[in-house]
Amino acid sequence: MRIAQIAPLAESVPPKLYGGTERVVAWLVDELVELGHEVILFASGDSRTRGELHAVLPRPLRLGRPRVDPNTACTLLIEAVSRRAGDFDVIHAHIDWLHLPTLSRSGIPLLTTLHGRLDLPGIGEVVRQFREAYFVSISDNQRTPVEDANWCGTVHHGLPANLFRPSDAPGSYLAFLGRLTPDKGPEDAIRIARAAGMPLRIAAKVPRGETGYFKKHIQPEIDGARVELVGEVDERGKQPFLSGAAALLFPIKWPEPFGLVMIEAMACGTPVIAYRAGSVPEVVDEGVTGFIVENEAEAVRAVKELARIDRRKVRARFEERFTSDRMARTYETHYRRLLAAARPARLSVASEHLGTPASPLVP
Repeated sequence: MRIAQIAPLAESVPPKLYGGTERVVAWLVDELVELGHEVILFASGDSRTRGELHAVLPRPLRLGRPRVDPNTACTLLIEAVSRRAGDFDVIHAHIDWLHLPTLSRSGIPLLTTLHGRLDLPGIGEVVRQFREAYFVSISDNQRTPVEDANWCGTVHHGLPANLFRPSDAPGSYLAFLGRLTPDKGPEDAIRIARAAGMPLRIAAKVPRGETGYFKKHIQPEIDGARVELVGEVDERGKQPFLSGAAALLFPIKWPEPFGLVMIEAMACGTPVIAYRAGSVPEVVDEGVTGFIVENEAEAVRAVKELARIDRRKVRARFEERFTSDRMARTYETHYRRLLAAARPARLSVASEHLGTPASPLVP
């Protein structure tokens, strides 16, 4: 198949530092190429891919200079795909909703993976405007606020099996990896580590809008010993950071759509201690890849139980459930279903012009 993949322009594909969606898109494109498909990636010009790169902007929005208005960038992105739409068998978008008014009318099978939270005002109304659009969720829990959308299925994220090396060592600290925002629970992570008597290392970015929160609530707790701020880490830095940890703390306070960091930790053999929210019960296998807890007190008790977790089984479960090969093959199935569903409609239109009945669909 010839498949268009539309990535967000906030970061390169894959991102230099933080950026979950762009990282997943990079892995998906490379795996689809490995499966024999011709993939065209619409992304920033500094992206790296095994597919064909169609550069929409020279640099991503977050790191590019001079800064480009996001609305302008999105307009350029959708127009670039629209002009080439006829070249593709399937168009797969990862930019939420902005492409739907244009690309849903292109006549080309369109699949949209929704990567963000769906409980925000107005999203239900958007879904009702596009009843025929096909969507994929990244967890079953993510789709709860808009269950009436035209869901094709759920495809959990996956990453390359050889990206991280697992470690059997028990680890000497607790890890927190992600954005320093209240909904990610960094304050909880600090309190959990202190109560458990273990050092905490934080590898995270501070979003522009959260500098006040960081200075007031997080920075005063950082002493460089019991609580250490490592800063943002790239792919290479994640390996030693996660594999050296006794556990990843994931004390989220929002309906996390997936939580890529959980499977990154599992790939390193590192168990996860996470609050029961969002996708967590779908990703963490209780007692096998970590512990699902309700509050800080339960998280502290879980830290004491980490010796029960076999890190080799953590890695094995990752290989069973969360590789990028599994992810790409699942998407491939959805692409074929969309193509099969589109054929009768195209044949029907053709028969109307020719004055002959449409041929039956042959799988």
